[in-house]
Amino acid sequence: MTGLWVAIASGVLVAGGLWALAGVFVPAHPRLSDALRSLDGQLEPVAAVTSAGPDRVGAWVRVRTRGTVDERIARELQLRSIGLDRFYTWKVAGALVGLALPSLLGLVLLVTTGASLLLPLLLSVVLGLIGFFAPDIAIGRGAKTTTSDAVEALLTFMDLVTLERLANSSATQSLHAAAAVSDQAVFVAIRDSLQRSRLEQRAPFADLKKLGEQLELPALCDIADVMKLDDSGASLSGALRARVKELRDAHLTAAKIEASAVSERMTFLMVVPSLVFALLFLIPPLLRILGS
Repeated sequence: MTGLWVAIASGVLVAGGLWALAGVFVPAHPRLSDALRSLDGQLEPVAAVTSAGPDRVGAWVRVRTRGTVDERIARELQLRSIGLDRFYTWKVAGALVGLALPSLLGLVLLVTTGASLLLPLLLSVVLGLIGFFAPDIAIGRGAKTTTSDAVEALLTFMDLVTLERLANSSATQSLHAAAAVSDQAVFVAIRDSLQRSRLEQRAPFADLKKLGEQLELPALCDIADVMKLDDSGASLSGALRARVKELRDAHLTAAKIEASAVSERMTFLMVVPSLVFALLFLIPPLLRILGS
């Protein structure tokens, strides 16, 4: 029976290798939805595999499998300055680890005890799938922290824009100068949006608002609306400072609410040892009463 399962596993591996080899020679065609989004400026066109180091593995897998991510994961990756090739490298690494550990354990048991490889092979498939989707789960669990960091960076960007406006720079010059200060993910995204608008020779306010909707940062939409008033000759310094103050107060209030929720959870955990300690004194008398 063990020899039969070894033959089945060998056949599966050979078939998988032939399928992967055939995939190398099959040209990858973009999906129609991705092509339309790329033409509309909502999706960056997929470039050739130019990544260096381990990211080349993820790039190869992404191109050959036509791998994509949903909008939520794409937003988190952009806010964390993580490339799609590196993300797929993590997925491949997780899948390989999940596949390798049970398989090695099964081989050890087969050599030492003659046990069947069926259970290790099934477990390796399950763990491989879990390892492949583990980066998606990790990215999703850190969404709140990523959004909070992005809001803080955006508020700093608005302060820099206000300072540039106080130095008598125009709205467009203020945005470009403020975005060039840092290499943080939000600054990089704003800088790319401004550069794209400059190359297309149009005002950057609509692109900034579109970027704010894409990254789910309403504060960026607000700053785009405020800076758009520059076309009508309005004074923006006072409006910017007032809006920054409102956004900072709202962000501080949200941080206080989150801190209060964490404190409440910690209080509950502190009560549990006290309850256990009290039960140690109450259980013996109760047992004696019930026994009598």
